[in-house]
Formats: sequence, structure tokens, C-alpha cells
Amino acid sequence: MRFLTAGESHGPQLTAIIEGVPAGLPLTVEDINHDLARRQKGYGRGRRMIIEKDQVQIKSGVRHGFTTGAPITLIVENNDWKHWTKIMGAEPITEEEKAKMRRVITRPRPGHADLNGAIKYGHRDMRNILERSSARETTIRVAVGAVAKKILSVFNIQVAGHVRVIGGIEAKDIEYSSLQDLMERSEQSPVRCLDKQAEKKMMEAIDDAKKNGDSIGGIVEVIVDGVPIGLGSHVHYDRKLDGKIAQAIMSINAFKGVEIGIGFGAAYSPGSQVHDEIIWNDQNGYSRRTNRLGGFEGGMTNGMPIVVKGVMKPIPTLYKPLESIDIDTKETFTASIERSDSCAVPAASVVAESVVAWEVANEFLDKFGDERLSGIEKNYKDYIEYARTF
Repeated sequence: MRFLTAGESHGPQLTAIIEGVPAGLPLTVEDINHDLARRQKGYGRGRRMIIEKDQVQIKSGVRHGFTTGAPITLIVENNDWKHWTKIMGAEPITEEEKAKMRRVITRPRPGHADLNGAIKYGHRDMRNILERSSARETTIRVAVGAVAKKILSVFNIQVAGHVRVIGGIEAKDIEYSSLQDLMERSEQSPVRCLDKQAEKKMMEAIDDAKKNGDSIGGIVEVIVDGVPIGLGSHVHYDRKLDGKIAQAIMSINAFKGVEIGIGFGAAYSPGSQVHDEIIWNDQNGYSRRTNRLGGFEGGMTNGMPIVVKGVMKPIPTLYKPLESIDIDTKETFTASIERSDSCAVPAASVVAESVVAWEVANEFLDKFGDERLSGIEKNYKDYIEYARTF
């Protein structure tokens, strides 16, 4: 599979075209809108979440509730577009009209793509950069991820995310009976955290950051359960699935680090406390006694749950802005302010779920691929039996 997205933060809509989804997959707007609504929740979100009530439109590739095998087009309209039609419109305008609007941005915000992108693409108005580099783009990637989750769900593969850290406050490891249990409990938390004591402290930290005109980041964790042995490959660097997932996590706005399994903790432990002993039984075949490596060995899944953590930096748009330089006058100014969140870590966990789901689903179809869902189901069933008795 592959997909492309298009659209700006204050443009008329966000669009995705997905190619390679097999025919016969049941898919409705409700499957996608569920995750779009989850992305908009979370303690610390800004006013944009009040303006936008994201709903997907499926424009192609689905007929009467089932995919046809043709490219799928997804659209999410931006409700705020009505206030930006002149500023963001495609039609040419005069320099005088631009001056009247007073929306030309010449003051780059530290931590954003503004200055780098303006220099790279030659834009004196940095709105041409910030509109596309906005985290609003993750809306349509969550829609794409919901399609990937739907594919995985047919094969009893579940994807769930939750928050481990916000503003330096770390949640304790809380036991859960199943991934479904984790999903349900994280959904009940305003910060998607299983640890209720940490949840309260996280919310207080978000309140403090907002009061001080500041922002805070954190760490999210994504778990994929039910994954078979052998997704990915050891034979080339760009076919390693853990590498693809790491890149996907790092592609999310404001993410600056990724771990798989115990991750950087492996640097502080001997090999006997890092690697996972192999076990076998007649019912399930091969497994591991522990899951320190997060479901991967040699760039391939080993049948254990995939466990991925991503580090999100504090959002760089601050209500007590940092100093910057006006690119026209070269004078020092405080950076311009766009609407922003004091903390978007809970929402980012949903985005992280989506990008991980896409990479796993894409690899799954590569291995068991067929143009028809029924053909994939047969290939998968045969392989599972083969792996169990190997």
C-alpha cells in the first residue's frame, strides 16, 4: 500500500489517497470518525478543537460498505476555512491586498519549520510553510491509520496507545488484562494514562504550563498485539520493519525520539537481561519468555507484541513567545503566535497508533498479499499453521 496527503491547516480540506487496499474489506465512515474524534480529545488541547469537529468523507474506492480495490480518497473539511478564504485562497491577489490583510508572516517561530522552510523554498511569507507543517496534517494521517487498523482487525491484530510521561511526570507500570482492557482504560483518562495518581499530577502540570504561557511534552507508547512471526526482513536496511516504524514515529510533528522494547535501557543492562529466551508449546508454537526487545529480532517480528515509545517535545508555539529575528528588517522580535495547545501528548498517542498501524498493515499485506481480502485470509491461515509446526 501507499498513500499521499494534501492540504493546509487553514485551507478548505485535508485529503488522502490510499492505493493498494484489497477488495472486500468492510469499511464505513464510522470506522474512521471514531479515531478522528479520539485525536481531538485530551487535556491541554486548544481552541482549534472547538472549531473543528472532524468528520471524514469517503469519495472513492468504497461501494456499499466494502472496498473495491480501487484507490480510496478520504477528505476531512476544515470548518475554519470560511474565515481564511481570502488569506488562503488559490486565486491571485495584489500586494496591496496582502498588506491590508496583515497576515504576511516574516517572524519565524523558534522550534517550527518556518525559517528553514522559507529559506529552502524561497518564501518571504512564511505562512506558505507553517500551514503545511502544522500538526493539523496529522488529522488525515489518523484517517489513513484507521483504514490500516480495519485491515489488521480482520486478522485479530489490535493496536493501542497510551501516555507514559507528561512534563516529566512518569506513570507507573499498571497491569492490564488484555490490550482491549488497556484501550478502554486509557480512553477513560483525560490524558490517556493508566496510572490515576500520575494522571492527576499530569493534569496539574498542564494547567501550570498553560497559566505560565508555556508548553510541555511527554512520551507515548504504542502496542500491537497478535502480530505473526516474520513481518519485515533482515536482508536489506530498508526492509527492516522496526526501522520503518521508527521512521514513522519520527515523522509525527514534534517527535524527537523513539524506542522499541526497552530501547535505550539496553545500554545499561547485560545481554542476559536484554535478550528474550525462546520457548515452544504444541498449541502456540514458538514464543518468548519475555519481551524486552519489543517484538523484534533482526528487523522482523518474532510473534511477541510490538512495543514502541515516542518522545514528543513541548509544542514550540508559546503564549510567552521566545525571541526571533524578523527576516525583512533583521530586528529582534518576540515570535508570532498561532493558536496552539499547552500539551498535545494525549492526542499524539492516537497519531502514533495510526502511523504504527499503517506500517504493520502495509508489511502484512506485502507478506500475505492478494487483491482480494479472502485470498489474504487464506494465505495468512496457511502461514500461521506452517509457523506453528515449523
